[in-house]
Amino acid sequence: MKIYRRFFSIALLIVFLLASSIVLAGPKDTPPDKVATVNGSIITRKVFDREIKLYEERAAREGRQLSEEKLAAAKSAVLDRLVESELLYQESRKKNIRVEAQSIEDRLKEIRKRFPSEAEFKKGLERMNITETEIKSQIEKGIAINSLVKTQITDKIVIPEKESKDFYDSNPQFFKQAEQVKASHILIKVKPDANETQKAEARKKIETVQKKLKNGEDFGTLAREFSEGPSRERSGDLGYFGRGQMVKPFDTAAFALKSGQVSEIVETQFGYHLIKVYDKKSATTKAYTEVKEQINQHLKQQKARQEVDLYVDGLKKDAKIEKFL
Repeated sequence: MKIYRRFFSIALLIVFLLASSIVLAGPKDTPPDKVATVNGSIITRKVFDREIKLYEERAAREGRQLSEEKLAAAKSAVLDRLVESELLYQESRKKNIRVEAQSIEDRLKEIRKRFPSEAEFKKGLERMNITETEIKSQIEKGIAINSLVKTQITDKIVIPEKESKDFYDSNPQFFKQAEQVKASHILIKVKPDANETQKAEARKKIETVQKKLKNGEDFGTLAREFSEGPSRERSGDLGYFGRGQMVKPFDTAAFALKSGQVSEIVETQFGYHLIKVYDKKSATTKAYTEVKEQINQHLKQQKARQEVDLYVDGLKKDAKIEKFL
């Protein structure tokens, strides 16, 4: 679990950059146009601009307009984050934290998997004007920082039983489980632009399957043979789902059935369905024992964020930091 969420995951950041074809110069540009130094280590303008570009693109995807004031605040926050990341990395070196080469290779493989082929991955590197060696360096730094935070902070946090139980008792809304059904279906598809003849053919097909069910044939077997939905390979199994997770006609029909019952033909925007309910769960509140570990992890994350802030503040006191923006 990576608690230190104030900083981007380095590996995920690289994946985003490759996928979005942002041109990024390598960290060995000379001379560097620096925006800050941390104990003599340089943070370059190009690295800073990359982070700002990511921030702007994320805001655009979310439909947020960036005023000059908001952008200025973002630039300040980004620079602070870069400085803090460098401080943490330097501290990881002081603590003799070393990253295994295999861990770096494994993370690089994860990045490669985001691309349809090795050729596309290479093209991404070319577009960015960045080498695998440079990417590995960034991955190594990200893993080192996470290891530092884990050993120095998160591994030392213990959540008292009383604190965990008090959170459970004070937040019952988090542990309510809505009514659920476990169902399977058989779908005969109807295209949105289907004419009346095509609809009639699909209806006839589902009626044929319905007759087979009424004659005692197995629902799962018929689903594998006739269903045209993605759940076909699972004998039509949709697992458990709550109210509102399915389209309304399907949802209404499924929750009206008793366990073991099969619906009449149900029409939705996808086509014609036959639904069988296998189990029903009433709305309930999960017991403390069921969610204790989740609560502990949540509280641990909260405390870790606070402890990381204090830890970074301590590093800043003993560091020489210069900002040039």
